[in-house]
Amino acid sequence: METKTWKAWIYLLPAILFLGVFMVYPLIDVFIYSFEEGYNSASQTYFDIGAYNYSYVLHDPYFLQALKNTFILVIITVPVSTGLALLISVGLSSIEKLRDLYQTVYFLPYVTNTLAVGLVFMILFKQTPYSDGLVNLFLSWFNAGPVDFIDGPYWAKMFVLCFYTVWVVMPFKILILTSALASVNRDYYSAARVDGTSKWRIFRKITLPMISPMLFYLIITGFIGAFKAYSDAVALFGTNLNAAEMNTIVGYIYDMLYGDSGGYPSYASAAAIILFAIVLTITCINLLVSKKQVHH
Repeated sequence: METKTWKAWIYLLPAILFLGVFMVYPLIDVFIYSFEEGYNSASQTYFDIGAYNYSYVLHDPYFLQALKNTFILVIITVPVSTGLALLISVGLSSIEKLRDLYQTVYFLPYVTNTLAVGLVFMILFKQTPYSDGLVNLFLSWFNAGPVDFIDGPYWAKMFVLCFYTVWVVMPFKILILTSALASVNRDYYSAARVDGTSKWRIFRKITLPMISPMLFYLIITGFIGAFKAYSDAVALFGTNLNAAEMNTIVGYIYDMLYGDSGGYPSYASAAAIILFAIVLTITCINLLVSKKQVHH
């Protein structure tokens, strides 16, 4: 038994070393930087240790705006994308002809470059001197608009960002849920139909419990992915996200390091630790809920 244990640890050693060097050590380093006030990366010096960096970040209007944007993005896109992916997956599982073609079509946005998709969305929604955009043309049929979705009001820009994010993440969720639905034992469905159970009750009592592990996996990874959003906003609104009021927490961290207001690794580290704490808290809550709701 001890020999098998040692062999297992030897097999795990490369992964443990990789995680330690590239994840654990940087996290500890960032945590230390976040308390070093006035840290200078060139001279590797600082003038004090304390919580001022956290105080500055939490009172910075740009960070508060980024925090607001990120939370709105998470709250809207995660349930919407997961719900739509579930509905589409159930629909795909119920058809036989051209199923592979439909799955390929739905998966295409996931393998397409993020910035390229963002440029397409910008063209669809952006107003120019020559055109109001395809979306505004559609709105004009209903005597609505035009709305400047890219440079206009905050709600319009947030709508485009949420719409774009849902579009990008949904194909992966469809792929996972379609596979999960295919793995459900068909005997359960046959027994339910013999008893005259309605389709809605079958879906609620059989389908959802059986695919709940994959569903909660997508919810947890969806929360983490939405909190890390940055390239989506850049693709739509350019690099000056603070001016557009569409920055995210990751964008704020990048700006503090390399942007026009960059050169402040201590502030960036404090913001990164705050983001880490938020994501860890929400992940732990999801895991606790999944223990009670997930069918194993």
